[in-house]
Amino acid sequence: MTPEELKTSARELLENNILQFWLNKMQDNENGGFYGRMDGYGNLHPNADKGCVLNARLLWTFAAAYRLVGKKEYLAAALRAKDYLVQHFIDQQQGGVFWSVDYMGRPKDTKKQTYALAFTIYAMSELVRATANEKALGCAIDLFESLEQHAFDPKGEGYIEALTANWSPIADMRLSDKDENGSRTMNTHLHVLEAYTNLYRVWKSPKLEQQLRLLISIFTRRLLNPRTQHLDLFFDDNWQGRRNIESFGHDIEAAWLITEALEVLNDEHLKAQVMPVVAQIAKASEEGLTIDGSMIHERTATTTDDERHWWVQCECVIGELNQYEHFHDKQALQKAINCYQYILNNLVDYKNGEWYWSRRADGSINRCEDHAGFWKCPYHNSRMCIEMIERLNS
Repeated sequence: MTPEELKTSARELLENNILQFWLNKMQDNENGGFYGRMDGYGNLHPNADKGCVLNARLLWTFAAAYRLVGKKEYLAAALRAKDYLVQHFIDQQQGGVFWSVDYMGRPKDTKKQTYALAFTIYAMSELVRATANEKALGCAIDLFESLEQHAFDPKGEGYIEALTANWSPIADMRLSDKDENGSRTMNTHLHVLEAYTNLYRVWKSPKLEQQLRLLISIFTRRLLNPRTQHLDLFFDDNWQGRRNIESFGHDIEAAWLITEALEVLNDEHLKAQVMPVVAQIAKASEEGLTIDGSMIHERTATTTDDERHWWVQCECVIGELNQYEHFHDKQALQKAINCYQYILNNLVDYKNGEWYWSRRADGSINRCEDHAGFWKCPYHNSRMCIEMIERLNS
């Protein structure tokens, strides 16, 4: 596919497959916002709980789509998501955001998960980029200040994974039951980095800049495994307790998100220091590439998870395009094209809209996981399309 063909394909995929699914099938016109779940067989669960991460990612998606395309229906959807977040997820008494609400918008799980705060900052900042919405900017700044006040550890560096509703220590800090119960995680720091990068685009705060620089340093000094060049995932308060899990999708995602942060900071000296590390992380991630162009999920010392998750393929495409753009690696461009072709052939649900969660190693569709839900959101795939369009325009 030529660059022009890739752009055209990405635009069609974004608007006709992804955005239309969420506009036509997931808007909750009875209780507000968007429905919380559609299972892997296409069954809608209108009484499912609604997650903050899903709603924040919906806001980011439609705000970014409106910024790119300018269609009023995308702005309306973004404002719908923003209003629902403000009315139901933001804790008006103690600050921060709730992890989940029930289908009627009543608080359900009220813990303060740093990951969810980061995505809400990320999403509100994108609405500011798209519309200069002052209320969204004020909301993003308030959440930034709450995060810095309660979740940042100035002694040990980094951000505490989770706290209770009133910002007290909490025993179970995990994002999901698939994770280790670590007080510092690569995944959460990755999305704080992403959120602070987007906020810095619209709010040039010296404090924010300081923390953004620190986050980049955390990736190079704390999270990077110097032996493998992969990013380790789970740590305690003292950055100890590494596990030998290599998450290929997170590696390639981190490589391009660190690059993005460096570009926004516009510090050539820092860029010269860090970009070689970016290249190393991206190269390590390619250990997960397969002959069909896809990228497998993760690997430990004894096991390999070779499912082709939807989000991993998205990050592979963007990450390889990033390698092509910043390191002039023509092979990386072909890897991006190969992975994108795998997505078109294997993950896009052309009948019902959106994408399947994954394909198993034997090629079968994984319908045990959601088609839309707490974790299956229009974020990785819409962002891939937007990044393709913007990068291939340059």
